[in-house]
Amino acid sequence: MSEHGKALPPPKSPQRVNDELLSSMAPPSKAWWRLVGFLGLVIAWGLLCFGWQVTHGMYVTGKNRPVMWALYITGFVFWVGLSHSGTMVSSILRLSKANWRRPILRAAEAMTVFCIAVAGLFPLIHLGRNWIFYYMMPYPNQRGLWPNFRSALLWDMTAITAYIIGSSLFLYLGLLPDLAVVRDRSTGWKRNIYAALSMGWRGSAHEWAVYHKASTLMAALIIPVAVSVHSIVAWDFAVTVVPGWHSTIFPPYFVIGAITSGVAAVITLMIVLRKAFHLEEYLTPLHFDNMGKILLVICLLWTYAYFVDVQTTWYAHEPIEWEVFRFMAGRYTVPLIIMLLGNSVIPIFTLCFKKLRRNIGVMLVVTLLVNVGMFLERFLIIVPSLSHKNMPFAWGSYTPSLVESSINLMALALFCLLFTLFAKLFPIVAVTDVRELDARQVKVPLGRAELASLPVEEE
Repeated sequence: MSEHGKALPPPKSPQRVNDELLSSMAPPSKAWWRLVGFLGLVIAWGLLCFGWQVTHGMYVTGKNRPVMWALYITGFVFWVGLSHSGTMVSSILRLSKANWRRPILRAAEAMTVFCIAVAGLFPLIHLGRNWIFYYMMPYPNQRGLWPNFRSALLWDMTAITAYIIGSSLFLYLGLLPDLAVVRDRSTGWKRNIYAALSMGWRGSAHEWAVYHKASTLMAALIIPVAVSVHSIVAWDFAVTVVPGWHSTIFPPYFVIGAITSGVAAVITLMIVLRKAFHLEEYLTPLHFDNMGKILLVICLLWTYAYFVDVQTTWYAHEPIEWEVFRFMAGRYTVPLIIMLLGNSVIPIFTLCFKKLRRNIGVMLVVTLLVNVGMFLERFLIIVPSLSHKNMPFAWGSYTPSLVESSINLMALALFCLLFTLFAKLFPIVAVTDVRELDARQVKVPLGRAELASLPVEEE
C-alpha cells in the first residue's frame, strides 16, 4: 500500500522493463517507412538545390552585397546551439547526480552528435568553391598559402571537429552497457555486430567501476569544450568591426542562447519519444516539470543578456550602432516581436506555473516557440547588421531564396532522419541507467521501519 492508501502495482520483471525500454528497436512498421521515405524526399530535394547552386553559382541564393552571410550562417549558428542539449542535460545533471535525468540521457546525447554533424555541413555549403573545402582544415603549412588562420571558417572547422569527436565518444561510452543488453537479446549477424560494438562488456564489478569513472570524467571535460565551441562561433562576429557585432558580451550571450534552444529541443524530443514509443511510465510529468524549471532559468538568463546588449547600445547611442538597431526594429518588426515573445515573454510566464509545466501539450507549444524564436534571433543578429553597415551607399536588402530555404529544410530533415535511424538501431533510452536506479531504490531495514536506499522522486 502507498502512503495515500492506494494499492501499488506489482514490480515489473527486468525482462519486461527491457522490452519496454527497447521498444524503439522493434521491426519497422509501415508508418516508420513512410516517415523515412518522406524525410528522404526532402533531403533529395535539398541535394538537388545544392547541385543547382554548385553548377550555377552563389547568385541562386538570396545573398548579395553587402549581405554575404545570411540563412546558411543562421542555420549554422542555430544547429551548433541545439547541440548544447546533451551537454546541459546529460553532463551537468550527471555531475549533479540528479536521478530523474536517467530516462532522457540517451536522447540528449544522440541529439548533440546529430546537431553538430548537421551544423558542420553549413560552412561547406556556404563555400563558393565547395571542391576546395580542405582549405578550411587546420593543418600546418610553411608556404603561407592555406589555411588562413584569420578566417572564421577555420575557427569553425576546428571547433566542430573537436566537439563532434568529444560528443561522439561521450555517446558511445554511455551506450556500452546497453549494447551488451541488445547483444544478449539478438541472434545471427545482428548479435555479431552488437558484440563487436559492445567491446566484450560483461558487466563485472571492475567494468562498472571504470565505466562510472570514465563517464564522470567525460561529463566534466565536455562542458568546457561545448562552451568554447559556441564562444568561437560568437567570435566569428565579435572580432569584426561590423556595427551590431563588435561586442564583448557576444560569447556568453551566444552560450546562453545555445543552452536555451538545446534544453527546449530536448523537451520537444522527450514529448515525441514519449508518444511514439509509449514511454509514459518512464517519461513522467516529473521530468517535464524539472526540465521546465531549467528552461525557465535559462530563459531568464537569456532575457537579461539580450536586454543588457540593447541597453548598452541605447546608452552609448553611437550613431551607426543605434541606426542598426533602429533599422532592425523598423524593417524586421514582426520577427523581432516573435523572437521576444517566443524566447522571453511566453516561456517565462508559462513555466512559472507547475500545472502548466506538467501539461505535455503546453510544453510542446512553448518549446517549439522557443526554438522558432532562437532561429529568428540568429537571423536578426546577422542580416540587419550586414544590411546597414558603416557606409550608407553600401546599404542593401536581403530576401531568402528557394534554394537557401530548401537547404535549411534539408538540414532539419537530415537531423530527423539520423535520429529516426538511430532509434531503430540503438537503445533510445539508457536501459542500464534506468534499471540501476530501480535496483538502488530497494527497501533496507532500519529498526522496525523500511527505508529506500535512494530517495524516490515524488510525482
